[in-house]
Amino acid sequence: MPRIEWTENDSNDCDDSNDSINSLFRHARWHSESGAAPPRKVVAADDRTRAGTAHRLACEGTALLWRGDFHGARRLLSALGRRVDRKAPGPGATPAESFHLHRRARGHRARVLGMLLVRLDGEHGLDLRRAPDVRAACREAYGPPDGPTVVSLRELLGVIGAHEWRKKGVPVPALGARIHPHYGVFSPVRGEYVDLVARAPLPSAAPRGVPRPRTAFDIGTGTGVLAAVLARRGVDRVVATDVNPRALACARDNVERLGLAGRVEIMDTGLFPAGRAALVVCNPPWLPARPTSTVEQGVYDPGGAMLHGFLDGLAAHLEPAGEGWLVLSDLAEHLQLRSRDQLLAAFGAAGLRVVDRLDIAPRHPRAADGADPLHAARAAEVTSLWRLTPG
Repeated sequence: MPRIEWTENDSNDCDDSNDSINSLFRHARWHSESGAAPPRKVVAADDRTRAGTAHRLACEGTALLWRGDFHGARRLLSALGRRVDRKAPGPGATPAESFHLHRRARGHRARVLGMLLVRLDGEHGLDLRRAPDVRAACREAYGPPDGPTVVSLRELLGVIGAHEWRKKGVPVPALGARIHPHYGVFSPVRGEYVDLVARAPLPSAAPRGVPRPRTAFDIGTGTGVLAAVLARRGVDRVVATDVNPRALACARDNVERLGLAGRVEIMDTGLFPAGRAALVVCNPPWLPARPTSTVEQGVYDPGGAMLHGFLDGLAAHLEPAGEGWLVLSDLAEHLQLRSRDQLLAAFGAAGLRVVDRLDIAPRHPRAADGADPLHAARAAEVTSLWRLTPG
């Protein structure tokens, strides 16, 4: 892993230094879940560091390694965010331009705020005044400790938040239970898509004379929430696939918590497992754009690769009289990133026809946030469950 180096004006936390000449030199491994390169220059900062100075250094590409009070670091991070937000771009001429300006601004914000760093010791401990115990949260996100590590404070706060979500869980009314998301796995806080899968009519397996599908595939299972809903609805066997190791561990954890391990199989594979099923469900990322973090992979699908992969392979993995359920928001259409005609053409190119479509309006707070630069598109958004069959 790459290293970063810096100097300090005291002798605390000295790594590999054997004399007073080297006592100011520090180094540690650099870690970034988003894949950000290590900063070229790092300076020490503490409670005496002013927000204006920190903002100027961060914009110039100089990172600040925090050595003061933990809550002081959080206050500085908030101050940096306010300074960045003052220069947020206005709306573009078109929805697509507004989206790209918004993404560019979010990327700049992430880069600047990512310049405030903290050091984790060899046990994932945070040696700052009034710092919380982050060791368990870091083990869940980063794995076993392997020496001192430097991470951005913004990322660490995300790790701490994910740890709390994992402990508390997210209530899912369709299950009458909670789903416990892991760090880096998209949480089912937006329950519209779950409700669609919970109420759509199950296809009957007519050739076998049974009223419900015996086998279903859940493609890109994430937390495993849709696989659990299908099992609770009476599907005998659900095969849930994913390629993200964190998602696989998360889905297994949730399936076991719900007592469904005997009926839901979590499989580390590409989109489709071998064989056919009477029902194949997929809730792909909704926006055809590049994600900039692990969590964003649940929202952004570069070029619509997963969407088209699912459609192109669906017919070959359906049993006779089987259905594919595509759960997809139309936000990309309102942002002019994909048209409805293009989506319907993709159905036709894959040899699929639409049997029915169930719609639901969003309930998340952003849909009603008039200050959101993408408010018009979010307010018009509809999430649909497309029932597809070959033919």
